[in-house]
Amino acid sequence: MSSGTESDYAKYWIDWFLETKGNEYFCEVDEDYILDRFNLTGLSQEVQQYYAEALDMITDNLEEDSLSDKAREQIEKAARHLYGLIHARFVITTRGLAKMLDKYKKADFGRCPRVLCNLQPLLPVGLSDVPLTKTVKLYCPRCEDIYNPKSSRHASIDGAYFGTSFPHMLFQVHPAYMPTKSIERYEPRIFGFKIHDIAEQHRWQDRAREEFQCKLKEDEDKSKLSTTRQQQPRLVATTPSSQKVERGN
Repeated sequence: MSSGTESDYAKYWIDWFLETKGNEYFCEVDEDYILDRFNLTGLSQEVQQYYAEALDMITDNLEEDSLSDKAREQIEKAARHLYGLIHARFVITTRGLAKMLDKYKKADFGRCPRVLCNLQPLLPVGLSDVPLTKTVKLYCPRCEDIYNPKSSRHASIDGAYFGTSFPHMLFQVHPAYMPTKSIERYEPRIFGFKIHDIAEQHRWQDRAREEFQCKLKEDEDKSKLSTTRQQQPRLVATTPSSQKVERGN
């Protein structure tokens, strides 16, 4: 997420944050939601340094005049991270889903690059709920696949700021906006013949050839074994009676 210039702080922090390039995926978290400490349970463990100051910066209650440039920069970094974590919780509330639905209807998150999805709008999704592990991806509800954001600014956003459940929760609450699944598939052809049909025929021929070669080898091994047995000399066992006769003579 991008940081702004010093003159940008004249406006409200959340407004500045949302207007900063690279933060277009985020919606505005209601101030009442942020001020409710119950909604922030456990986040102090994720933002261990400057948590209180970061929260004051987000809610425009931080006295910045007494801060050094270095401290202010660190607090701003913590504030951006904290806002992202709060955002992940807010977007799965009724109010948050409604705001993200508006952005979805305007295709603010982009459209599916798959041709057969017919420019289906996308939704941001995280591959992990653990911060700083996976960057955000874009989910297509028509082909049910995920894609990388086109912009490098968006591609660097932490996926935990949206979470793994958000897009699926949205369609559970607003099923009317779930598109029909894409059953149309591109069929590769060579001179009008489907590739997979030709490939299946080739695989059948390969299997038949391998089976024939295995059978030939088995027959050859059996033939060698039979020849070896025929060439072995036979030993004639002497009976006890014949031994007695020989002794008498």
